[in-house]
This record gives sequence, C-alpha cells and structure tokens, in this order.
Amino acid sequence: MRLIRAMALGLLGLAGLAACRAQAVPTPSRWSQPAADLSTQIADILGPGQAQVTIRNLSTIPPSEIPSVRKLIEQDLKAHGVLASGAESANSIRITLSENARERIWVAEVVEGSETHVAMVHVDVSMASVSTADARMVLRSERIAGLSIRIGGLVRNDPILAAAEINGHFLVIYPDRISIFSSAAGVWTEANTIMMERQLSRDPRTVLAANADGGLFTAYMPGTQCIGNYSLPMAGPSADSGWSVRCHASDDPWPVYQSGDASSATPLKAFYNSARDFFTGIVTPGIGVDLPPFYMAVMIPRAAGGAALLISSIDGNVQLIENGAMRSVAGTRDWGSDFAVVRSGCGAGTQIIASSSGEAENDSLRAFEIPALEALPASGPLTLDGTVTALWTAQDGKSAFAVVRSATAEYEVDRVTALCN
Repeated sequence: MRLIRAMALGLLGLAGLAACRAQAVPTPSRWSQPAADLSTQIADILGPGQAQVTIRNLSTIPPSEIPSVRKLIEQDLKAHGVLASGAESANSIRITLSENARERIWVAEVVEGSETHVAMVHVDVSMASVSTADARMVLRSERIAGLSIRIGGLVRNDPILAAAEINGHFLVIYPDRISIFSSAAGVWTEANTIMMERQLSRDPRTVLAANADGGLFTAYMPGTQCIGNYSLPMAGPSADSGWSVRCHASDDPWPVYQSGDASSATPLKAFYNSARDFFTGIVTPGIGVDLPPFYMAVMIPRAAGGAALLISSIDGNVQLIENGAMRSVAGTRDWGSDFAVVRSGCGAGTQIIASSSGEAENDSLRAFEIPALEALPASGPLTLDGTVTALWTAQDGKSAFAVVRSATAEYEVDRVTALCN
C-alpha cells in the first residue's frame, strides 16, 4: 500500500514538474528572431565580456513592447557570453529600432574603446506590420474626383501644382492656367479658366492661400502672383461668374503657415528662387537664425505654447528651429522633401505627414510626431498609387492634400485624413 502511494506521489510529482516546465517555456515573440540575429552579430564583434546596452525606438513598435525587446536581446547576448552592465563599462551597444515605408531595420553600434562597429538586421515586414495596428492613428486618402479636363472625350493629364477648396469651389493651379471647379453630384467639373501669360515648369513649388471667409485667395508661383476675388453673383449669370482673378509678375516672399492657419497676424514668409525651385533661406520677419536653402517649411505648435519651424533643406536634412537654435531632427533620413502639418486630435494632437524619399511607383505617406529632436512614427505607412509631387496642409488644418502622379503620368489630388486608434 505504501509502495502504491509512493508511486502515485512520484507520478504526481513528475506531472507537476512537467507542468512547471511547460509553463516555464516562454511563448515565442514576433521579435525573437531579429533579436537573436542581431545578438549573434554583436557577439561576433564584441566577444565575451560586459557592455552597456541602450535602445532607441524610432519605429512604430509600441513603447509598451520595448522592455520585451530589450529582455530578448539581453538574454540572447548573455547566451553568447555578453553581459549587460552599467554605465561604468568601457564597452557600449547602442541599438536603434528604425523603419521606413519600404523596410524595417535594427541597427547596433558596438563601441569598443575608440573603435565602433555596426551590426544590422532586416526585420520581416509581416512582423512590423503587426505593430502598426498599435499606432495611435491611421492615415486614409480619398481622391478628389473630376480635377481633370476632357477634350474630345480624352482626359488632358496636365501636371497639378496646387489646389484648394475655397468658398464651395475647388481651385487648381496648372503650369499654364488657374482652373475653378464646381461640384455636381459629388464630382468636380471645370467652370472657369484663367490663362497665365507664361507657362511654369512641370513641377515647381506653388502656394495657394485663402483668407478666412473664402472671399479672397492669393496664388504664389515662381515669378508670378495671382490674386482672386469672389463676390456673390447677380441674378441671372452663372454661379461661377463671381470670380475675378488678376496675375502679375512678382518676387514677393511666400507665406509659411502655422498648421494650415492663414489668418496669423504676422505670418512667416520666405523668398523663393524661381530659377532653382527652392527657397533661398531668407525669411521675413527674421527669426535670429541663418537658414540654409530649403524646399519646404512648416510651423509646429508646441504643447507648452509657441511654435517651432521645421524645414526640409536641399541637402536632404530636416532641421528644427526653436529657441534661437537650429538642430537636425533624427529619424527623418527616409523623408522626402514634402511634408505637411495636420491637427488630427490624435495622440499629441498635431502631427507631421511626410512623404517617403526617392522616386517610387508607389510612394507612401506617414504621420510623425516631434516632441523633441526625434521624429517618432505615429502611424503606419499609407501606400499611394503613384509618386507624391506636392503635399500641403488643407485650409481647415485638419487634413492635407497630396498631388500624386501615376506611372502613366496621370495627376490626381488626394485628401489625406487621420483616424485615431
């Protein structure tokens, strides 16, 4: 009897031990493989020893998952004989989790004394796409239908330089004209056209601004400025006869708006180099900092009050000008030259929507927040059916307009909005 009881207790003990072991086996994480691969490369560089480990997250991986990523990396390093130590260690491992619209990369800078080596792994897109579901916002695009001209039944695919919805109409600037569209059954059709004396280049930068009541707009183009007025039509004429547009040669500076608000009492303006299609770096009023030539500039409102100026330099750097100093913004290496500020109400409330770098048949947009000197992704990438040639904040400040050129050279305008997660 005692033997049977002992055998039963032994079996129970084995079962319990097996259960404990089963519970001790961790569930595989989607970050396990890249953590293991990166740790192996680091160990091959550093060898057994100690090192200070720091992790910087510039990806859409939620902050709540970073401790798990750190734990995986430190466990894998330990298995290779590399122990995470305090700041007193002479060796350091600086890991950056980054991504753009095309790829996800984890980079480790391994510092041994005066020598620095780099290890890098590409993270499976399917892994990172899971994390984008946890982003604080999702971008959506909607094509503005009908902003093209039909001649003889064929669509005339002229480059669209800028557009704005003003006073119930849609104004579109092409290289040779300004067209005014009216809406019918949800589709915009051209009603009025104002031809310009000289044709602009294919994709120059252009600013189209309206005052608060929509009764006046100003179009800033290379070497040209057009002013439009709208007055209620008299009885009898068509509904579009209230528009009057006058254009003249001008080298006046162009406005830089604060989050789509054109009503600022003293808006910042920048001088444009018409021959080179970029801003010279000279602004008015002065801001106490000498700016380099740049393609794009926006004002970012700060939670504590005031605003910071964000520019896209012609050398590809993104700079933040704040408190009398100009500093580079990390996490913007894969930005294109176009971006816009939107007041979405998601996350911090205001985000920067940036295009991806390079010419691509399927370009993308992504929302970022810049609380300090790093651009932190706030959304996953929004893939578009073409290349972004222009991007700016809509008049309401809550959305953005993007001009997209398809592989067949067709141009369209998309309204980009954000949905909060």
